[in-house]
Amino acid sequence: MSRRTRSYPAGGEYSGESGIQNERILVLVFGVINWDPHVVCVAACVSRKLRAVARRVLWRELCISRAPRMAWALMSGSPEGRVCGGFHALAKLLFFCCGSEPSRGSGGHFMRESRFSKTSGKSFLVRKCWGDLLYVSDPCEHSMGPTEDDVGVYRGVFRAFMKSKTRACLIKRQVQLEHRVRCPYCGARVWSMRTARLVPRSASRRLGSHDGTLEYFVCVNGHLHGSCWLVPLSSDEDDDVALCGRSNGSYVSD
Repeated sequence: MSRRTRSYPAGGEYSGESGIQNERILVLVFGVINWDPHVVCVAACVSRKLRAVARRVLWRELCISRAPRMAWALMSGSPEGRVCGGFHALAKLLFFCCGSEPSRGSGGHFMRESRFSKTSGKSFLVRKCWGDLLYVSDPCEHSMGPTEDDVGVYRGVFRAFMKSKTRACLIKRQVQLEHRVRCPYCGARVWSMRTARLVPRSASRRLGSHDGTLEYFVCVNGHLHGSCWLVPLSSDEDDDVALCGRSNGSYVSD
């Protein structure tokens, strides 16, 4: 007696792979464990097929599950709900601090909690670019020792960077891409916003930089990363914020 089986069309949202390579099963399994990014990373390293499934489905579902308001805002208006640089890069940006410069002796690490804000992002935009949507994280504080101030490492992402006013300004000013710096999230080349003279004073005030000087970079896919010397930072915003982390053992997103 033959057994009737269900299959899903190849190339669609869910493929007809069996076992752990079945995309529908994987989505259900990772949903049960609250889309732990460490586990998705491990799964993506098992085989080329699982790596392809992760890039096609799992990273997207992780971002939507863990930071829904931010993910949907970044996807809005883009073809087929894509984001610049891919969801694997966005997932890494959500949960991984790239660390400060090697000379400052602080490496990258996963974050237990990350808070992104579009109000903070607006502080990083010069007035002529205020129409852009940019999410920027609160700085991750890295101690440089008892005799030095802490370093704050921050990261962010633009919506539809290819169509942004910020990119148009960089192109119009003929700013050259950096030769020795790469985006820690997608590996693409970057512009120095200090070189481009596109760092507003509001950014240093927002971060609490003690000397008022900032250096940060934006890659061709719209990912931002940088660091500064910090004084203690307080926040009074209650705007559209994405919070990705653990609360009493569960992942939350606001």
